[in-house]
Amino acid sequence: MNNTTEAPLSVPKHHFDQQAWTKEQYQRLKQSLQYAYKHSAFYRQKFQEAGVNPDQLQSQEDLQQYPLTTKQDLQQFNDDFLCVERQEVRDFCTTSGTLGHPVSFALTEQDLQRLAQNEVLTYLSAGIGQEDVIQLTTTMDKRFMAGHAYYLGARALGIPFVRSGLAPMGFQWDSIFRFNTTVLIAVPSFILKLIQYAKQEGIDFVNAPVKKIICIGEALRNESFEYNTLGKLIADQWPVELYGTYASTEMGTAFSECEAGKGGHLYPDLIHVEILDEQNQPVAAGLSGEVCITTLGVEAMPLVRFKTGDIATLHADTCACGRTTPRLSPILGRKEHLLKLKGTSLYPTAIFNVLDRFEGIGNYIIEVCKSDLGQDAVRLLLESDGQAMTMQDKIKEALRSDLRVLPELVYINSGDLMKMKFPENSRKPVNFIDRR
Repeated sequence: MNNTTEAPLSVPKHHFDQQAWTKEQYQRLKQSLQYAYKHSAFYRQKFQEAGVNPDQLQSQEDLQQYPLTTKQDLQQFNDDFLCVERQEVRDFCTTSGTLGHPVSFALTEQDLQRLAQNEVLTYLSAGIGQEDVIQLTTTMDKRFMAGHAYYLGARALGIPFVRSGLAPMGFQWDSIFRFNTTVLIAVPSFILKLIQYAKQEGIDFVNAPVKKIICIGEALRNESFEYNTLGKLIADQWPVELYGTYASTEMGTAFSECEAGKGGHLYPDLIHVEILDEQNQPVAAGLSGEVCITTLGVEAMPLVRFKTGDIATLHADTCACGRTTPRLSPILGRKEHLLKLKGTSLYPTAIFNVLDRFEGIGNYIIEVCKSDLGQDAVRLLLESDGQAMTMQDKIKEALRSDLRVLPELVYINSGDLMKMKFPENSRKPVNFIDRR
Protein backbone atom coordinates (compact mmCIF):
# COMPACT_ATOMS: atom_id res chain seq x y z
CA MET A 1 0.00 0.00 0.00
CA ASN A 2 1.99 2.89 -1.34
CA ASN A 3 0.45 6.33 -1.65
CA THR A 4 3.43 8.10 -3.17
CA THR A 5 1.99 7.85 -6.70
CA GLU A 6 -1.52 8.10 -8.03
CA ALA A 7 -2.63 4.81 -9.57
CA PRO A 8 -5.07 4.99 -12.48
CA LEU A 9 -8.70 4.41 -11.52
CA SER A 10 -9.52 0.70 -11.82
CA VAL A 11 -13.00 -0.76 -11.81
CA PRO A 12 -13.69 -3.80 -9.58
CA LYS A 13 -15.10 -6.91 -11.19
CA HIS A 14 -18.82 -7.47 -11.73
CA HIS A 15 -18.28 -11.11 -12.73
CA PHE A 16 -16.00 -13.62 -11.10
CA ASP A 17 -15.46 -17.33 -10.81
CA GLN A 18 -16.27 -18.20 -7.18
CA GLN A 19 -13.54 -20.82 -6.75
CA ALA A 20 -10.81 -18.74 -8.36
CA TRP A 21 -11.92 -15.57 -6.60
CA THR A 22 -11.98 -17.19 -3.17
CA LYS A 23 -8.25 -17.80 -3.44
CA GLU A 24 -7.63 -14.27 -4.73
CA GLN A 25 -9.77 -12.62 -2.08
CA TYR A 26 -8.07 -14.44 0.78
CA GLN A 27 -4.79 -13.20 -0.60
CA ARG A 28 -6.21 -9.67 -0.43
CA LEU A 29 -7.49 -10.38 3.07
CA LYS A 30 -4.07 -11.59 4.13
CA GLN A 31 -2.47 -8.43 2.75
CA SER A 32 -4.98 -6.26 4.62
CA LEU A 33 -4.43 -8.11 7.90
CA GLN A 34 -0.67 -7.98 7.48
CA TYR A 35 -0.87 -4.24 6.80
CA ALA A 36 -3.10 -3.63 9.84
CA TYR A 37 -0.79 -5.67 12.07
CA LYS A 38 2.27 -3.75 10.87
CA HIS A 39 0.85 -0.21 10.96
CA SER A 40 -2.05 -0.09 13.44
CA ALA A 41 -1.27 0.04 17.17
CA PHE A 42 -4.79 -1.18 17.90
CA TYR A 43 -4.65 -4.28 15.68
CA ARG A 44 -1.08 -5.15 16.56
CA GLN A 45 -2.09 -5.44 20.23
CA LYS A 46 -5.37 -7.24 19.45
CA PHE A 47 -3.74 -9.80 17.15
CA GLN A 48 -1.00 -10.51 19.67
CA GLU A 49 -3.54 -10.98 22.46
CA ALA A 50 -5.55 -13.38 20.27
CA GLY A 51 -2.43 -15.28 19.23
CA VAL A 52 -3.11 -14.94 15.50
CA ASN A 53 -0.59 -14.52 12.70
CA PRO A 54 -1.77 -12.79 9.49
CA ASP A 55 0.84 -14.70 7.49
CA GLN A 56 -1.09 -17.92 8.11
CA LEU A 57 -4.56 -16.84 6.90
CA GLN A 58 -5.90 -19.30 4.35
CA SER A 59 -9.65 -19.73 4.90
CA GLN A 60 -12.84 -18.36 6.43
CA GLU A 61 -12.25 -20.61 9.43
CA ASP A 62 -8.88 -18.93 9.95
CA LEU A 63 -10.49 -15.49 9.74
CA GLN A 64 -12.91 -16.40 12.53
CA GLN A 65 -9.96 -16.64 14.91
CA TYR A 66 -9.35 -12.91 14.56
CA PRO A 67 -10.88 -10.52 17.11
CA LEU A 68 -13.98 -8.54 16.23
CA THR A 69 -13.92 -4.74 16.08
CA THR A 70 -16.79 -2.75 17.59
CA LYS A 71 -18.02 0.83 17.40
CA GLN A 72 -16.95 1.21 21.03
CA ASP A 73 -13.39 0.25 20.01
CA LEU A 74 -13.41 3.00 17.40
CA GLN A 75 -14.62 5.56 19.91
CA GLN A 76 -12.30 4.56 22.72
CA PHE A 77 -9.11 3.96 20.68
CA ASN A 78 -9.77 6.12 17.61
CA ASP A 79 -6.18 7.36 17.14
CA ASP A 80 -4.73 3.85 17.47
CA PHE A 81 -6.41 2.78 14.21
CA LEU A 82 -4.41 5.27 12.13
CA CYS A 83 -1.81 3.52 9.94
CA VAL A 84 -0.10 6.46 8.22
CA GLU A 85 1.81 9.55 9.20
CA ARG A 86 -0.22 12.72 9.65
CA GLN A 87 1.33 14.40 6.60
CA GLU A 88 -0.01 11.60 4.37
CA VAL A 89 -3.65 12.39 5.27
CA ARG A 90 -5.61 14.28 2.61
CA ASP A 91 -9.11 14.35 4.10
CA PHE A 92 -10.90 13.92 7.44
CA CYS A 93 -14.45 12.57 7.83
CA THR A 94 -16.54 11.67 10.85
CA THR A 95 -19.39 9.27 11.48
CA SER A 96 -22.86 10.48 12.43
CA GLY A 97 -22.20 9.75 16.10
CA THR A 98 -25.18 7.45 16.71
CA LEU A 99 -23.52 5.98 19.81
CA GLY A 100 -22.37 9.29 21.29
CA HIS A 101 -19.60 11.48 19.89
CA PRO A 102 -18.61 11.07 16.21
CA VAL A 103 -15.65 8.87 15.27
CA SER A 104 -12.95 10.43 13.08
CA PHE A 105 -11.71 8.79 9.89
CA ALA A 106 -8.64 9.91 7.98
CA LEU A 107 -8.18 9.27 4.27
CA THR A 108 -5.05 9.32 2.12
CA GLU A 109 -4.96 10.09 -1.60
CA GLN A 110 -5.21 6.35 -2.25
CA ASP A 111 -8.29 6.12 -0.01
CA LEU A 112 -9.94 8.99 -1.88
CA GLN A 113 -9.30 7.17 -5.16
CA ARG A 114 -10.85 4.07 -3.62
CA LEU A 115 -13.98 6.11 -2.74
CA ALA A 116 -14.18 7.30 -6.33
CA GLN A 117 -13.69 3.74 -7.54
CA ASN A 118 -16.63 2.54 -5.46
CA GLU A 119 -18.99 5.27 -6.69
CA VAL A 120 -17.98 4.61 -10.28
CA LEU A 121 -19.48 1.17 -9.72
CA THR A 122 -22.62 2.72 -8.23
CA TYR A 123 -23.13 4.89 -11.30
CA LEU A 124 -22.35 2.11 -13.77
CA SER A 125 -24.72 -0.27 -11.95
CA ALA A 126 -27.50 2.28 -12.45
CA GLY A 127 -26.61 2.89 -16.10
CA ILE A 128 -25.46 6.46 -15.45
CA GLY A 129 -22.92 8.04 -17.81
CA GLN A 130 -21.55 11.26 -19.29
CA GLU A 131 -24.86 12.11 -20.95
CA ASP A 132 -26.41 12.55 -17.49
CA VAL A 133 -26.36 15.42 -14.98
CA ILE A 134 -26.19 14.39 -11.31
CA GLN A 135 -27.66 16.57 -8.54
CA LEU A 136 -26.56 15.93 -4.96
CA THR A 137 -29.24 16.90 -2.42
CA THR A 138 -27.20 15.85 0.63
CA THR A 139 -24.39 17.81 2.19
CA MET A 140 -20.75 17.76 1.11
CA ASP A 141 -19.70 19.69 4.20
CA LYS A 142 -19.89 18.81 7.91
CA ARG A 143 -17.22 16.11 7.42
CA PHE A 144 -19.73 13.93 5.52
CA MET A 145 -18.06 11.14 3.51
CA ALA A 146 -20.97 10.14 1.26
CA GLY A 147 -21.43 13.45 -0.54
CA HIS A 148 -17.69 13.71 -1.19
CA ALA A 149 -17.61 10.12 -2.49
CA TYR A 150 -20.42 10.72 -4.99
CA TYR A 151 -18.66 13.84 -6.22
CA LEU A 152 -15.34 12.03 -6.66
CA GLY A 153 -17.03 9.20 -8.58
CA ALA A 154 -18.78 11.62 -10.93
CA ARG A 155 -15.49 13.42 -11.59
CA ALA A 156 -13.78 10.12 -12.37
CA LEU A 157 -16.42 9.33 -14.99
CA GLY A 158 -16.64 12.89 -16.33
CA ILE A 159 -20.31 13.37 -15.35
CA PRO A 160 -21.58 16.93 -14.72
CA PHE A 161 -22.43 17.45 -11.05
CA VAL A 162 -24.79 19.92 -9.32
CA ARG A 163 -24.09 20.46 -5.61
CA SER A 164 -27.48 21.70 -4.42
CA GLY A 165 -26.95 20.20 -0.97
CA LEU A 166 -29.48 20.78 1.80
CA ALA A 167 -31.06 23.74 0.01
CA PRO A 168 -34.79 24.64 0.17
CA MET A 169 -37.22 22.84 -2.15
CA GLY A 170 -37.59 25.81 -4.48
CA PHE A 171 -33.82 25.89 -5.03
CA GLN A 172 -33.79 22.14 -5.69
CA TRP A 173 -36.46 22.40 -8.38
CA ASP A 174 -34.79 25.46 -9.89
CA SER A 175 -31.54 23.46 -10.13
CA ILE A 176 -33.32 20.49 -11.71
CA PHE A 177 -34.84 22.55 -14.51
CA ARG A 178 -31.93 25.00 -14.87
CA PHE A 179 -29.32 22.28 -15.42
CA ASN A 180 -31.61 19.53 -16.81
CA THR A 181 -30.76 17.21 -13.95
CA THR A 182 -31.34 13.57 -14.94
CA VAL A 183 -30.12 11.89 -11.73
CA LEU A 184 -30.83 12.83 -8.11
CA ILE A 185 -28.92 11.58 -5.08
CA ALA A 186 -31.30 11.92 -2.16
CA VAL A 187 -32.71 10.49 1.06
CA PRO A 188 -36.10 8.86 0.20
CA SER A 189 -38.09 10.89 2.74
CA PHE A 190 -36.60 14.03 1.16
CA ILE A 191 -37.93 12.90 -2.23
CA LEU A 192 -41.44 12.81 -0.80
CA LYS A 193 -41.02 16.41 0.33
CA LEU A 194 -39.85 17.35 -3.16
CA ILE A 195 -42.99 15.78 -4.59
CA GLN A 196 -45.22 17.48 -2.01
CA TYR A 197 -43.66 20.87 -2.74
CA ALA A 198 -44.07 20.37 -6.48
CA LYS A 199 -47.76 19.58 -6.06
CA GLN A 200 -48.30 22.64 -3.88
CA GLU A 201 -46.50 24.95 -6.31
CA GLY A 202 -47.96 23.48 -9.49
CA ILE A 203 -44.62 22.15 -10.74
CA ASP A 204 -44.94 19.46 -13.43
CA PHE A 205 -42.56 17.09 -11.66
CA VAL A 206 -43.77 14.03 -13.60
CA ASN A 207 -42.33 15.52 -16.80
CA ALA A 208 -39.18 16.89 -15.14
CA PRO A 209 -35.85 15.79 -16.67
CA VAL A 210 -35.11 13.54 -13.68
CA LYS A 211 -35.07 9.88 -14.78
CA LYS A 212 -33.20 8.15 -11.96
CA ILE A 213 -32.74 8.60 -8.21
CA ILE A 214 -29.96 7.05 -6.13
CA CYS A 215 -31.41 6.74 -2.63
CA ILE A 216 -29.23 6.86 0.48
CA GLY A 217 -29.81 6.66 4.22
CA GLU A 218 -33.20 4.87 4.14
CA ALA A 219 -34.27 1.52 2.70
CA LEU A 220 -36.54 1.39 -0.36
CA ARG A 221 -37.28 -2.31 -0.27
CA ASN A 222 -38.12 -5.10 2.15
CA GLU A 223 -36.44 -8.47 2.59
CA SER A 224 -38.31 -9.84 -0.45
CA PHE A 225 -36.92 -6.98 -2.60
CA GLU A 226 -40.37 -5.48 -3.05
CA TYR A 227 -40.86 -1.78 -2.42
CA ASN A 228 -41.56 -0.99 1.23
CA THR A 229 -44.07 1.73 2.09
CA LEU A 230 -41.57 4.53 1.48
CA GLY A 231 -40.43 3.14 -1.86
CA LYS A 232 -43.98 2.54 -3.02
CA LEU A 233 -45.07 6.08 -2.10
CA ILE A 234 -42.33 7.48 -4.33
CA ALA A 235 -42.78 5.02 -7.21
CA ASP A 236 -46.56 5.48 -7.30
CA GLN A 237 -46.24 9.24 -7.71
CA TRP A 238 -43.08 9.77 -9.75
CA PRO A 239 -42.24 7.49 -12.74
CA VAL A 240 -38.49 7.42 -12.17
CA GLU A 241 -36.02 4.57 -11.64
CA LEU A 242 -35.10 4.13 -7.97
CA TYR A 243 -31.78 2.64 -6.85
CA GLY A 244 -31.18 1.81 -3.20
CA THR A 245 -27.75 1.87 -1.56
CA TYR A 246 -26.26 0.86 1.77
CA ALA A 247 -23.04 2.39 3.06
CA SER A 248 -21.29 3.79 6.11
CA THR A 249 -18.28 5.95 6.87
CA GLU A 250 -16.60 3.02 8.65
CA MET A 251 -16.85 0.78 5.58
CA GLY A 252 -15.84 3.44 3.07
CA THR A 253 -17.81 1.31 0.63
CA ALA A 254 -21.35 1.33 -0.78
CA PHE A 255 -23.51 -1.64 -1.75
CA SER A 256 -25.58 -0.39 -4.70
CA GLU A 257 -28.57 -1.82 -6.53
CA CYS A 258 -28.58 -2.48 -10.26
CA GLU A 259 -31.62 -2.24 -12.52
CA ALA A 260 -32.93 -5.56 -11.17
CA GLY A 261 -33.42 -4.12 -7.65
CA LYS A 262 -32.43 -7.40 -6.00
CA GLY A 263 -29.98 -6.15 -3.38
CA GLY A 264 -26.82 -4.08 -3.21
CA HIS A 265 -23.94 -5.58 -5.18
CA LEU A 266 -20.81 -6.38 -3.21
CA TYR A 267 -17.47 -5.59 -4.82
CA PRO A 268 -15.00 -8.19 -3.51
CA ASP A 269 -12.03 -6.05 -4.56
CA LEU A 270 -13.04 -3.50 -1.92
CA ILE A 271 -14.60 -5.32 1.01
CA HIS A 272 -15.07 -8.73 2.62
CA VAL A 273 -18.42 -9.47 4.28
CA GLU A 274 -19.46 -11.95 6.95
CA ILE A 275 -23.01 -12.40 8.27
CA LEU A 276 -22.89 -13.35 11.96
CA ASP A 277 -25.44 -14.70 14.44
CA GLU A 278 -25.89 -13.69 18.09
CA GLN A 279 -22.88 -15.82 19.04
CA ASN A 280 -20.71 -14.13 16.39
CA GLN A 281 -20.70 -17.28 14.27
CA PRO A 282 -21.44 -17.31 10.50
CA VAL A 283 -25.11 -17.90 9.73
CA ALA A 284 -26.28 -20.55 7.29
CA ALA A 285 -26.63 -19.47 3.66
CA GLY A 286 -29.71 -17.36 3.07
CA LEU A 287 -30.27 -16.41 6.71
CA SER A 288 -30.10 -12.91 8.14
CA GLY A 289 -27.58 -11.75 10.73
CA GLU A 290 -25.26 -8.90 11.62
CA VAL A 291 -23.16 -7.49 8.81
CA CYS A 292 -19.45 -7.76 9.70
CA ILE A 293 -16.90 -6.29 7.29
CA THR A 294 -13.18 -6.23 6.63
CA THR A 295 -12.06 -3.40 4.36
CA LEU A 296 -9.66 -4.17 1.50
CA GLY A 297 -7.27 -1.63 0.06
CA VAL A 298 -7.83 1.02 2.75
CA GLU A 299 -4.59 2.77 3.65
CA ALA A 300 -5.21 5.25 6.49
CA MET A 301 -7.67 3.40 8.75
CA PRO A 302 -8.43 -0.18 7.66
CA LEU A 303 -10.91 -2.21 9.70
CA VAL A 304 -10.78 -5.94 10.45
CA ARG A 305 -14.00 -7.82 11.24
CA PHE A 306 -15.92 -4.67 12.10
CA LYS A 307 -19.43 -5.30 13.46
CA THR A 308 -21.71 -2.76 11.81
CA GLY A 309 -24.77 -3.47 13.98
CA ASP A 310 -26.90 -3.74 10.81
CA ILE A 311 -29.02 -6.84 10.14
CA ALA A 312 -29.15 -8.17 6.56
CA THR A 313 -28.90 -11.28 4.37
CA LEU A 314 -26.17 -12.10 1.85
CA HIS A 315 -27.27 -13.59 -1.49
CA ALA A 316 -24.72 -15.53 -3.53
CA ASP A 317 -26.87 -16.56 -6.52
CA THR A 318 -26.45 -14.85 -9.88
CA CYS A 319 -28.42 -11.60 -10.09
CA ALA A 320 -31.16 -11.13 -12.70
CA CYS A 321 -28.88 -8.51 -14.29
CA GLY A 322 -26.33 -11.25 -14.99
CA ARG A 323 -23.73 -10.10 -12.47
CA THR A 324 -22.24 -12.88 -10.37
CA THR A 325 -21.00 -10.78 -7.45
CA PRO A 326 -22.80 -11.42 -4.12
CA ARG A 327 -25.60 -9.04 -3.07
CA LEU A 328 -26.63 -7.68 0.30
CA SER A 329 -30.32 -7.47 1.11
CA PRO A 330 -31.91 -4.25 2.34
CA ILE A 331 -31.07 -3.56 5.97
CA LEU A 332 -33.78 -5.10 8.13
CA GLY A 333 -32.87 -3.05 11.21
CA ARG A 334 -30.08 -2.21 13.59
CA LYS A 335 -29.17 -4.78 16.21
CA GLU A 336 -29.19 -2.27 19.08
CA HIS A 337 -32.55 -0.83 17.90
CA LEU A 338 -34.53 -4.06 18.31
CA LEU A 339 -37.66 -3.32 20.36
CA LYS A 340 -39.57 -5.66 22.66
CA LEU A 341 -43.03 -4.14 22.91
CA LYS A 342 -45.60 -6.06 24.96
CA GLY A 343 -43.97 -9.36 24.04
CA THR A 344 -43.56 -8.53 20.35
CA SER A 345 -40.09 -8.09 18.85
CA LEU A 346 -39.81 -5.54 16.06
CA TYR A 347 -37.46 -3.03 14.51
CA PRO A 348 -38.36 0.67 14.15
CA THR A 349 -38.57 0.15 10.37
CA ALA A 350 -41.80 -1.80 10.91
CA ILE A 351 -43.33 1.29 12.53
CA PHE A 352 -41.88 3.55 9.82
CA ASN A 353 -43.61 1.45 7.17
CA VAL A 354 -46.99 1.99 8.84
CA LEU A 355 -46.59 5.74 9.37
CA ASP A 356 -45.24 6.35 5.87
CA ARG A 357 -48.53 5.13 4.39
CA PHE A 358 -50.26 8.28 5.68
CA GLU A 359 -49.38 11.08 3.27
CA GLY A 360 -50.68 13.84 5.54
CA ILE A 361 -49.01 12.67 8.74
CA GLY A 362 -46.09 15.11 8.44
CA ASN A 363 -43.00 14.65 10.59
CA TYR A 364 -42.74 11.99 13.28
CA ILE A 365 -40.21 10.48 15.67
CA ILE A 366 -40.15 7.12 17.43
CA GLU A 367 -38.87 7.46 21.00
CA VAL A 368 -38.09 4.47 23.21
CA CYS A 369 -37.07 4.31 26.87
CA LYS A 370 -37.27 1.83 29.76
CA SER A 371 -40.44 1.71 31.83
CA ASP A 372 -40.45 1.47 35.64
CA LEU A 373 -40.70 -2.30 35.17
CA GLY A 374 -37.62 -2.40 32.95
CA GLN A 375 -39.57 -3.01 29.73
CA ASP A 376 -39.38 -1.09 26.46
CA ALA A 377 -41.77 1.86 26.41
CA VAL A 378 -42.34 3.14 22.87
CA ARG A 379 -43.86 6.54 22.03
CA LEU A 380 -44.74 7.92 18.62
CA LEU A 381 -44.21 11.69 18.58
CA LEU A 382 -46.58 13.29 16.06
CA GLU A 383 -47.43 16.87 15.08
CA SER A 384 -50.26 18.33 17.15
CA ASP A 385 -50.96 21.10 14.65
CA GLY A 386 -51.09 18.95 11.51
CA GLN A 387 -53.35 16.23 10.13
CA ALA A 388 -52.04 13.49 12.42
CA MET A 389 -54.59 14.20 15.17
CA THR A 390 -57.52 13.97 12.76
CA MET A 391 -56.21 10.60 11.54
CA GLN A 392 -55.59 9.20 15.03
CA ASP A 393 -58.10 6.35 14.81
CA LYS A 394 -56.82 5.26 11.39
CA ILE A 395 -53.22 5.38 12.58
CA LYS A 396 -54.02 3.24 15.63
CA GLU A 397 -55.95 0.74 13.51
CA ALA A 398 -53.05 0.42 11.05
CA LEU A 399 -50.51 -0.03 13.87
CA ARG A 400 -52.61 -2.73 15.55
CA SER A 401 -53.17 -4.51 12.24
CA ASP A 402 -49.52 -4.54 11.14
CA LEU A 403 -47.69 -4.77 14.47
CA ARG A 404 -50.29 -6.49 16.69
CA VAL A 405 -49.30 -3.98 19.40
CA LEU A 406 -49.98 -0.27 19.86
CA PRO A 407 -47.26 2.20 20.91
CA GLU A 408 -48.29 5.33 22.79
CA LEU A 409 -49.22 8.26 20.53
CA VAL A 410 -47.98 11.65 21.77
CA TYR A 411 -48.74 14.94 20.03
CA ILE A 412 -46.36 17.90 20.23
CA ASN A 413 -45.97 21.22 18.44
CA SER A 414 -44.54 20.85 14.93
CA GLY A 415 -41.83 23.42 15.67
CA ASP A 416 -40.59 21.46 18.68
CA LEU A 417 -40.77 18.23 16.71
CA MET A 418 -38.72 19.74 13.89
CA LYS A 419 -36.00 20.75 16.38
CA MET A 420 -35.83 17.16 17.61
CA LYS A 421 -35.87 15.74 14.09
CA PHE A 422 -33.20 18.10 12.76
CA PRO A 423 -30.88 18.81 15.72
CA GLU A 424 -28.17 21.42 15.30
CA ASN A 425 -25.13 20.20 13.33
CA SER A 426 -26.88 16.92 12.41
CA ARG A 427 -26.30 15.72 8.85
CA LYS A 428 -29.35 13.46 8.81
CA PRO A 429 -32.96 13.70 10.00
CA VAL A 430 -33.59 11.85 13.27
CA ASN A 431 -36.54 9.43 13.12
CA PHE A 432 -35.59 7.24 16.07
CA ILE A 433 -34.43 8.26 19.56
CA ASP A 434 -33.28 5.49 21.89
CA ARG A 435 -33.18 6.55 25.55
CA ARG A 436 -32.80 3.04 27.00
